[in-house]
Parts: sequence; C-alpha cells; structure tokens
Amino acid sequence: MQFPCDVVGMRRELHRFPETAFLEYRTASVVAERLSQLGYTVKTGADIMCMDDVRGIPSAGDVQAAKEAALQAGAYPKWLDKMPNGQTAVCGEMRRGDGPVLALRFDMDALPVHESDAGEHRPASAGFASQYEGRMHACGHDGHTAIGLAVAERLAWSEARWKGTLRFIFQPAEEGGRGAQPVVASGLLDDVDIFLASHLGCQLPSGQIALAADGFLWAEKWNVTFSGTAAHAAMCPEKGRNALLAAALAVPGLYALPRDGQSDTRINVGLLQAGRTRNVIADRAYLELELRASAQEGLQRLSAGARRAFEGAAVSQGVHVDIDVYGTAISAQSDETIMKRLEVAVHETHSGTVVRNWPIGGGDDATFMMQRVQERGGQAGYCLIGADIAAPHHASLFDFDEAVLENAVKLLTAFVERSA
Repeated sequence: MQFPCDVVGMRRELHRFPETAFLEYRTASVVAERLSQLGYTVKTGADIMCMDDVRGIPSAGDVQAAKEAALQAGAYPKWLDKMPNGQTAVCGEMRRGDGPVLALRFDMDALPVHESDAGEHRPASAGFASQYEGRMHACGHDGHTAIGLAVAERLAWSEARWKGTLRFIFQPAEEGGRGAQPVVASGLLDDVDIFLASHLGCQLPSGQIALAADGFLWAEKWNVTFSGTAAHAAMCPEKGRNALLAAALAVPGLYALPRDGQSDTRINVGLLQAGRTRNVIADRAYLELELRASAQEGLQRLSAGARRAFEGAAVSQGVHVDIDVYGTAISAQSDETIMKRLEVAVHETHSGTVVRNWPIGGGDDATFMMQRVQERGGQAGYCLIGADIAAPHHASLFDFDEAVLENAVKLLTAFVERSA
C-alpha cells in the first residue's frame, strides 16, 4: 500500500479505518512503516508501553480479530506481532548531533460512534466515511496522526534545521484516559527536555492558534455492575433482587448530587444495559460513566457522592454493586517557555492568529506525559489548532476544516526547528 503523500489524503485514508482503544493495529502499522521509511528508529509494543496497571486490556480474541481486520484493510504484517496485548503505541526517533530531546505526541484512536451517512456529511459524500459499523473518527485523531506523519516527513529532510533527538510518539487509547500512562510507565518520557501535544478544534475557530489549552478537567471513568437474583416476574417476584431497578434508581441519584461551590463538575452516564427478557427479574445491570471536575478536590467529593448514590441504590434493592475505576485523567499547565516558542513559530509561518489560552472543555491524558516531563525538569505544553467543525466532537456528523492541516504541519515543523 502506498501511503498518500499529502496531509489531507493521509487524514482521509486514516478516517476510513477507525480503530478503538488498544486495537489500533492498522493505524499503528501504517505509522510504524512510514516512520521507518523516513529513516526513524521505530519502537513499539512492550518497548514503549508498560501495561501492568492498565484496565480493560482487550482480550486475546479481540486482539486477533483486530489484527485480522487490519490485515484486510492493508496493514503492514511485519509490525503486528511487535504489538502484543494491545500495545499499539509507536515511537519514531531520529538523532542529529548534540541538542535537546524533543517529543511530539499524536493520538490515534477512534470512538464507538456510528458515522452519519447523510448527504451533508462530507466524509460520506466524498467517499471516505468509516468502513466499520459503529466506529468513527469523531474527535479529529485521524487528523492528528496525519499531521504527525507529515511533520515527521518534513523534519526528516536533510535541510530541516534542528539538532538533538527528535521523538514522535503516536499514542493509543486517549479516549477513556488509558493510553498515556503505560507509555509514561515505560520511561519513554524520562529524558525529554521539550514536549508538546496538540488538538484540532475544541470550539476554537479556523485561523486561530491557542498557545495553551487550559481548563483540563480531572476525571475518572467508571464501569459499574449491579448483581442481583433472577426470578419469575409474576410467580415469585419477591424472590428476585432487581439489578435493573437499582441501576435505574442510581442514575437520577447521580444527576441529583448537590452542586460543588469550589469546583466545576460534570457527570455523564453514557451506557446502561440491564436485564434478560420481559418476564425475568433482572439479575444484572451494567453502566459506563465518567466523572469530571476542574479541581482534584472537587473530583474527590464528586466521586464520594457517586459511590454513595450507587451503594444506596444497591442497598435499596438488596443487590451487590461493583465499581471499577477504568480510566483517569489529570490537569496540567503549559510552561511559558513552550508558549513563547509556539508564538514565534505561529508568526514565522503565518499559520494563524494567536490566542494565549483557550479552554479545552474536557481532558486529555497527554497531561500525564506533561506531568512526567515537568517533574523530571523538562518543559511541556499543549496547544490548540483552531478548526471549524461541522458538529460537536464525538457526534456522528463530526468533521473538521481540512484546510487547517497544512498550517498545523508548518506550525509544528517550525516549533521543532526553533526549539531544537
């Protein structure tokens, strides 16, 4: 398979084959192969991911199915066996003499979102919509990966003006807050002097560059299971213990938690599944939800309240509840030195109008990478690249202004050349 040479073509090719957390085998193989072709030393798998404390690692069957689907979609076979057990991160490294270690992070994963086939949805009308039912690049990570590969290409040119060590990190499983921490745990960030992550959109219009994303929310992602007792719904309902009803009581209990005067908070239950059939008392209910807050203490209070809501609902129905903290995210602040370098790069490349700070409106587990670099004495930042969007992030009609991709490539290339 010949990879498209332009960044828009790259994005569209990646968009057609979205892959979810820790199953990004086609995407990762394409990234690894392209970096290798460009002359980067490529690491993947266990070399750059320590999975000891990761929740929700895909089953062996899911991994095998993802690899088979990746091969059918044109993946490079030689890379797949180097990524066991969902270890799909890819790092490309190049050295040119003495100088700082500079790392750029790009996320690769998609979402379990059905992509619209409406005529006004450009991926559908232009023929690059998702080929996989129920999966979609609905947040722009296809654009991020394409930008990363294009920047890697520009900086591999002999005339590119940088010295030191350049490290491209392509991260899986950003959605859900599980992909960055195993990369951090591997030690890949421990010697980094300069780190930058970026994101398209986030309500920032095309033509604007935010030197720093702020307002990263602290978050916990929960999987909750209620376990009850099945019984005949008419003959002996008193012998049953209704897990479905416990879940149904817990959800409004969550949303009824008192507001927090010290922290902005968010709660969302995104999935609730329960029951077997109409004439059986439901013995199981399962929920997926997230809790977010603008401060760590606010998240702790919200988490405590949510536990009380679940435990109270369980007691009321005589069922058991199990709460699994599936993923987490923290907040972080960009260093001023990174912001200044970005501002110079924006002006040099005429890539947009500078906005100093812009609220990200959510979170990104790249903050774990930022934290690690900063605590080891390096400088870290997270910028936003404005892009008009057709619908909100994570919506089935999501799409972004592809004209911003080339400007993003110029900006990040100039940032590296100035920093290194």
